[in-house]
Amino acid sequence: MSDAPTLSITCLGAGQEVGRSCCVLQYRGKTIVCDAGIHPAYSGMASLPFIDELDWSTVDALLITHFHLDHAAALTYITEKTNFRDGKGKVYMTHPTKALHKFMMQDFVRMSSSSSDALFSPMDMAMSLAFIIPISVHQLITPCPGISFTPYHAGHVLGACMFLIDIAGLKILYTGDYSREEDRHLVKAELPPIRPDVLIVESTFGVQSLEGRPEKELRFTTLVHSIIRRGGHVLLPTFALGRAQELMLILDEYWKNHPDLHNAPIYYASGLARKSMAVYQTYIHTMNSNIRTRFAKRDNPFVFKYISNLPQPRGWEKKIAEGPPCVVLASPGFMQSGTSRELFELWAPDSRNGLVITGYSIEGTLARDIMTEPEEVEGLNGGMIPRKMSVAEISFSAHVDYAQNSEFIELVKAQHVVLVHGEQTAMARLRAAMTSRYKERDEDVKIHTPRNLETLNLSFRGERVAKAIGTLGDKPPRPNDLLSGLLVSKDFSYTLLDPRDLKDFAGLSTCTVTQRQKIVLGVRWQLVRWHLEGMFGTVEEGVDREGIPTMRIMGAVDVKQTQEHELTLEWDSSASNDMLADSTLALITGIDKSPASVKRMYFSPPQTSILLIDPCGKVTSQPHVHTKTDSHSHPHADHQDPVTRIKRLAWFLEAHFGEVELHMPDDDRQEEPEQGEDDNEPSLLVRLDEAIAQINLVSLTVASSHEALRKRVESVLDMAVTTVSSLRQSFVSKTVALGGEQGEIAAEGDSRSEDSDDVDSLLEVHD
Repeated sequence: MSDAPTLSITCLGAGQEVGRSCCVLQYRGKTIVCDAGIHPAYSGMASLPFIDELDWSTVDALLITHFHLDHAAALTYITEKTNFRDGKGKVYMTHPTKALHKFMMQDFVRMSSSSSDALFSPMDMAMSLAFIIPISVHQLITPCPGISFTPYHAGHVLGACMFLIDIAGLKILYTGDYSREEDRHLVKAELPPIRPDVLIVESTFGVQSLEGRPEKELRFTTLVHSIIRRGGHVLLPTFALGRAQELMLILDEYWKNHPDLHNAPIYYASGLARKSMAVYQTYIHTMNSNIRTRFAKRDNPFVFKYISNLPQPRGWEKKIAEGPPCVVLASPGFMQSGTSRELFELWAPDSRNGLVITGYSIEGTLARDIMTEPEEVEGLNGGMIPRKMSVAEISFSAHVDYAQNSEFIELVKAQHVVLVHGEQTAMARLRAAMTSRYKERDEDVKIHTPRNLETLNLSFRGERVAKAIGTLGDKPPRPNDLLSGLLVSKDFSYTLLDPRDLKDFAGLSTCTVTQRQKIVLGVRWQLVRWHLEGMFGTVEEGVDREGIPTMRIMGAVDVKQTQEHELTLEWDSSASNDMLADSTLALITGIDKSPASVKRMYFSPPQTSILLIDPCGKVTSQPHVHTKTDSHSHPHADHQDPVTRIKRLAWFLEAHFGEVELHMPDDDRQEEPEQGEDDNEPSLLVRLDEAIAQINLVSLTVASSHEALRKRVESVLDMAVTTVSSLRQSFVSKTVALGGEQGEIAAEGDSRSEDSDDVDSLLEVHD
């Protein structure tokens, strides 16, 4: 196997900052991008992620977690202004997210179209929307071979999800923005059932702890009530979608329970919020049980009794300011521009009015700056505006605090945790706190906090499992059996196939390449055989179907005497056969230079036979009646009988362990080995002090209750088999002691073989 594959994680945005979330995942040639947002504190090109750092045509999938601008507003620019469409990448988001993303982007384009640094046109936006593929929560999606992902509920806003991504077997959980607390209409974030290798998680609040929902709602409604009582107007800057609907559910219920407030109207000053109400009513089934129960009773919670949309005719701001006390929910939440900014500048000089910041405020925005309660604020026209209205922060931001985030991180149990979507200080504190928690429990979990454009490389050495199918899969192997076949890799999965099944299961055809090599050599045929026997052991000799004298080496390479002083090597090409042919060629070309060849120049011809090779490659031969056996075989040729091989094996073992005893199936000796004896097979007994090891001469396995002795005998036995065997025997089979056939010593049933007398003599020797 090559070096361990590396997962590269690069933040094009949201790296040690909040805003323009865009995380690039690259692993084994696949690229996935999670989120594509803008930075609300900037405008134009400066608000985009660092998109020039990526070749977007290489992206396989772009996943959007939810519809907020800081996670999705750059999508149109990427699909329409980069080379994204030159590749095969696809864009995915949930059904509610796509529906609400459309309204968000229409409002975004309307607000930015008057600016000189608009990022794209309404036409671009429409083209981008048509390119989005909507998906459902818990739906397994496979955008291309080797990549799959499943969305899970993330809380936060309607349609928000976290993605469990699988790239070539590596699992990554990307949370996006998530909440582990069930609110009035959303479920809390789910814990995926599969443990990921990497967790990429938000760190918005760092180690900050937030108050519980009941206490938070009580403080919020009490504050709003007190401002109304003193005759003031309440400004709630919030985004049109998401937290606005949660606040309206709280206020509508509170107004219902307090009749004294019925004369104080509640407005949401956003056409976008009004249009989105239809979406909220459509996707009731994705919300929590409280909302679904009310809807089942024909009580639609999003048909508000005490809240209405605020029409915005000419001069409406002054009419509201001069009117009775009221509550206005206005967007955007950061008050950089729009309705919320206009109302703030109009109401700021009046001390009766109150401003309640209800969400997370990004650094560099008016919503963050106003928290310091400055005496003056610079208006959009450049003038200074006195600030006398009260300012309070009661965060309904659906992000996890430290307690919820740390609990979720520990439940996920990922090997690597990557923190994103958090300011540098908050992220560093969270990293230190989590590192300390893991250190106390002696757990090796790595916490990472990459900056923008800082690539984080993580290496993984996971198991690679090959599945045997077809002919190999029909017959399950026994324990310790070696399974051989063709290893086929496709879409990062591995299968083991019999070569005959390759076409059926892999769609591939096979062929056999037969290679031939001619050699001019001025030596006799018998001398060539003598040298081949010395290297490879037994060599099959005869003539092929065309009557050409042929020697077959190890059942794979044929050496043919095609003409006088000319030999031809012929073999079916494979890794092992090519290696064998190379060694044969090297041996033959050196015969005429070998001093040993001189001693063999005048020996009689060897026995010849008719060598028949059937279409399956099986060799059968018949001795020629006029030939004689060459009595001067090479001393390394494997002509010895099974008993001779057993003797040599026993001598080798005796050299290492001393006494070695041959045990036959019908041996009536009382002494038994310590474990694993099979009474129907011959064996050798090795003794060392009080320990005994038994070597089965058929399977060449070692059994002993003494583990150290067993391992030592196995090691020596392996050397012995290699030493007493020819290259041919070692290459073809390891059952060398009995020549690869059980019947060479004992025939079927209880009858002894023709070599039984010799075996008995062995018993006498070892006794």
